[in-house]
Amino acid sequence: MDVAVPPPEAVDIEREDLPISIVYQDEALLVVDKAAGMVVHPAPGHRSGTLVNALLWHVPDLAGVGGRRRPGIVHRLDRDTSGLLVVARTDEAHQGLSEALKARRVKRLYKAAAWGHLSEERMTIDAPIGRDPNDRKRMAVTAGGRRAVTRVRVRERWQSADLLDVALQTGRTHQIRVHLAHLGHPIVGDEVYGSGWERGLGGPTRRWVDELARRTQRHFLHAAELVFDHPITGERMRFRSELPPDLAQVAEWASAR
Repeated sequence: MDVAVPPPEAVDIEREDLPISIVYQDEALLVVDKAAGMVVHPAPGHRSGTLVNALLWHVPDLAGVGGRRRPGIVHRLDRDTSGLLVVARTDEAHQGLSEALKARRVKRLYKAAAWGHLSEERMTIDAPIGRDPNDRKRMAVTAGGRRAVTRVRVRERWQSADLLDVALQTGRTHQIRVHLAHLGHPIVGDEVYGSGWERGLGGPTRRWVDELARRTQRHFLHAAELVFDHPITGERMRFRSELPPDLAQVAEWASAR
């Protein structure tokens, strides 16, 4: 029997002159404050316009670091999640940062807004995450998934939502979004894991809920703080990013009412 083997997929990634915010760089790494709406690396349906396309333009020596498909990428953010991520410029830095992530020595703190009110001011969510058996494009808390741990602290209580500080202990795909939805408090604006959830919030705050949903044009999740030891020098590195204007305006409105 003859078997037709398709030709290998090309992995050459085009450099694109796209605006990105590089908040720090040295010979080993750089830290980027990613805008919402930008995919981190090329994938089916997103061959261009990604952060990697932009990085290859601004940092030409990045090509090939850590692999040709995702050069320099150590960890990712969802397309509509804004905020900080670290990128390696050398294979040595890539290996060191990857090992630090696996050993949970990289601190990643997020700001998130979730519908409803959490039952406790501080919570640890320890629930395994894997592919949703009913929809392979989504993730879900499932018995066959990989262990995932998220720590949550209520920062502000709004009328029918909470502003949260969220720390990742593990880094599963969509972890924060899946864990909060699993708790029954999906992220405000999350069309995948919380679409229409706010419709169940009635009573005297109904108009406030509708207005918050209208004002939030993407899921309210921002990578606000990144802390790690430099993979070459060992120096403690700490970076913070304020809420971008779209989310800051939502939070200002919500907290004033």
